[in-house]
Amino acid sequence: MSHSPRVALVHDWLTGMRGGEKVLDVLCRMYPSADLFTLVHIPHSVSEPIERLRPKTSFLQHVPGIRRIYRHCLPLFPIAIEQFDLDQYDLVISTSHCVAKSAIKNGRARHLCYCFTPMRYAWDQFNEYFGEEQVGRTASAVLRPVLGALARWDAATAVRPDRYVAISQHVASRIRRYYNRDAAVIYPPVDTEFYCPDSTEPEEFLLVVSALVPYKRIDLAIEASRLAGLPLRIAGGGPERERLMAIAKDKGGDVEFLGSVSDEDVRSLYRRASAVLLPGEEDFGIVPVEAQACGRPVIALARGGALETVTDGVAGILVPESSAGAFADGIQRMVRTSFDAATIRRHARRFDTAVFAESIQNAIAHA
Repeated sequence: MSHSPRVALVHDWLTGMRGGEKVLDVLCRMYPSADLFTLVHIPHSVSEPIERLRPKTSFLQHVPGIRRIYRHCLPLFPIAIEQFDLDQYDLVISTSHCVAKSAIKNGRARHLCYCFTPMRYAWDQFNEYFGEEQVGRTASAVLRPVLGALARWDAATAVRPDRYVAISQHVASRIRRYYNRDAAVIYPPVDTEFYCPDSTEPEEFLLVVSALVPYKRIDLAIEASRLAGLPLRIAGGGPERERLMAIAKDKGGDVEFLGSVSDEDVRSLYRRASAVLLPGEEDFGIVPVEAQACGRPVIALARGGALETVTDGVAGILVPESSAGAFADGIQRMVRTSFDAATIRRHARRFDTAVFAESIQNAIAHA
């Protein structure tokens, strides 16, 4: 091809700078002339390189109150993603944890999907999101066939990308299981220049940095910190906040909810914490790598992406089972272990942004 390829970037939604948006940020810097498509965009909620591309949105953008209710529009997502006209593009790069991978390209274009995960709630985590305890018996019963239909659509459209790249070996195995497709693995980028140690001395508190949603298992961290006798600080917001605050009050531990905080404040918290807790199963988990880049150990459930980001006894503690008692034991083991901040940071440098940029560029070239 003699001319520069026309590039389309497709992302599920733009409502804040989480791990997926940090991947997109790198791609927007790599392709500053690309067109960016997304279901919903809350202006000024993401980084300047993303905002600069003036994201093109779906009809969902015009739904009244969409900022608050976009997750409730899940049954409409397949229609919304398929309405984008990508006929004029030579290269489509989707960054997908929901429906972006199912965007429809023309016959001559190539489509690389950087997959964060096949959508959890439609496959193996329905109960964590839409079980009776989360939404009530009636709503759960109504949603089950809806999510079943969404899973069937998700599987049927898995052929649309020409190539998959997964964020971890754990996600690559999920892609094989649900999509019957192979995927290379390129770990997401972490800004290890920004997330770095300083002269701050660690204080005696544990830290959780997370969206407050059911599968993150923040309730487990609250009980484990109480059993271990250490204060817990929780940075992040989400629909579980009120329930988790009630649990913390009922348990009687020393728990402080900090709400959503800036990147600078998160970095300061990492530097000051005794350790960072990761009680839920993650597909990759950006937070453990950010914490390790700041020289702090991570106490994580020994499942999913943590098996690829946390080296037991070197960069943190891997907990064998998902229980408050097991995590309390992990916390006590952390207290007894002498960790070296420089060694922990070297471990995190494997996930640096420059490593990701080079790897994803090679994957795009091969696609």
